[in-house]
Amino acid sequence: MNAYLFTNARIIDPSQDMDFTGDLLVRDGIIAAVGESLDVPQDAKILDLKGKWLVPGLLDMHVHLREPGEEYKETIESGTAAAIAGGFTAVACMPNTQPVNDSAGITRFILEKAQSSARARVYPIAAITLGQKGEQLTEFGDLLNAGAIAFSDDGLPVKNAAVMRQALEYARNFDALIISHSEELDLSRGGVMNEGLVSITLGLKGIPAAAEEIAIFRDIALAELTGGRLHIAHVSTKGSVEIVRQAKSRGVQVTAETAPHYFSLTEEAVFGYNTFAKMYPPLRTEEDRLAVIEGIKDGAIDAIATDHAPHSVLEKECEFQMAANGIIGLETAIPLSLNLVRDGFISASQMIRCMSISPSKILGVPEGSLKDGNSADICIIDPKTIFTLTRESLHSLSYNSPFLRKNLQGKAILTLVDGRPVFDSTGMLRGHSLTA
Repeated sequence: MNAYLFTNARIIDPSQDMDFTGDLLVRDGIIAAVGESLDVPQDAKILDLKGKWLVPGLLDMHVHLREPGEEYKETIESGTAAAIAGGFTAVACMPNTQPVNDSAGITRFILEKAQSSARARVYPIAAITLGQKGEQLTEFGDLLNAGAIAFSDDGLPVKNAAVMRQALEYARNFDALIISHSEELDLSRGGVMNEGLVSITLGLKGIPAAAEEIAIFRDIALAELTGGRLHIAHVSTKGSVEIVRQAKSRGVQVTAETAPHYFSLTEEAVFGYNTFAKMYPPLRTEEDRLAVIEGIKDGAIDAIATDHAPHSVLEKECEFQMAANGIIGLETAIPLSLNLVRDGFISASQMIRCMSISPSKILGVPEGSLKDGNSADICIIDPKTIFTLTRESLHSLSYNSPFLRKNLQGKAILTLVDGRPVFDSTGMLRGHSLTA
């Protein structure tokens, strides 16, 4: 049998209210014991993690892997390579591929490609409507049986309220989750950044916060009407946070996520017509940024998800109005989220809860815990290491990040899936396997 003892680590597991310095034993790919001072088995390899965090493997519940159809931007193989380098042992991929993931065959294709890559776990999210056209619902039962775990038309809203109501009602038959891309197209159409002083200064058409807030309010009202489970993607405004907060206080079955760029940057990042700062929803004001942080702090926002959206130079290195929306985020999520901990906004435990435990519970997947007997899905974080994000250091095929050439602090140094060291920048486990 293979045994590995990680010692002197700061072990953080919100699922068990753990935050202490101690040891964790992995045997044959399974977590065998966790404690402040474990006995060393004779057959164990010892790895000293003094000054490092040992946490459950992270789960990014909102990524775009681009395969099938746009493999020049990203593939399942490259996207999961970026995931494990970012400390994520699992990702949930959105359906706006080409063709759209609206059938069991495409769902199975994604899962087969993910299995062959042997990196992070991949959980497909299927489309709510055929072709994401917002007209006819997909076959929820067939898609769930094929391996889909939730439904979204992300990239586009379900514009017709009657169709969204039908989706929430239909999903109740399967206890399935509906993920809302909240956008009122008649308000956002033609806009390329947040509407405000910066958009006026730059001469760019703006998107008002109301374009997001009205859509969130509508979908929450429909969830309240139907009793369906609703998740709000990429929350970016103060008003959106408050709408979700009030809905939760009424008992609506709604959860929400935000992305690291919404609590790290503001609309001012667009100055210079920086296409790497163009995304939907757009970067907002400082008031919105602080409100998003407050939402994470008080639980109005449940999860931190990257909305990892790779694009090639063809879509990004062009006029701002023509550039595609979206940035990559898998390899910057840890340092950006750690900034909230360092600045005293949230605790380390809250950060890990938002990036592991909460996404797992929302999606209903078995991730996010260091309990004895669980698969050894583990992320080791060095919170102090400082690195410069470069094109060469990225594992994604694309490099559309506003943090490129910036110094960042904190990163994943070792990622294990089922006890396998799938990413190891330390060399501690190079050439080793933690499985039998």
